[in-house]
Amino acid sequence: MKNINWAKKLTSRKFWMAVIGFATPIMTIAQVPENTAVQVTALIMAGGTLIAYIIGEGMTDAANIDKQENE
Repeated sequence: MKNINWAKKLTSRKFWMAVIGFATPIMTIAQVPENTAVQVTALIMAGGTLIAYIIGEGMTDAANIDKQENE
């Protein structure tokens, strides 16, 4: 089985769009009120943005440390 690169996956906009694309129809089927569905979607995107930023900054910092050590 192939290893999943979670850092790359969690920083992907396509991944977060897929999560929303999955969650929205589930909420529709469950007859969740529209306002609630919008709030959940916004929460997923906010969380995705935060996670992507944190991982992206961590990867940048790690690359800078590696670069400094090799100089």
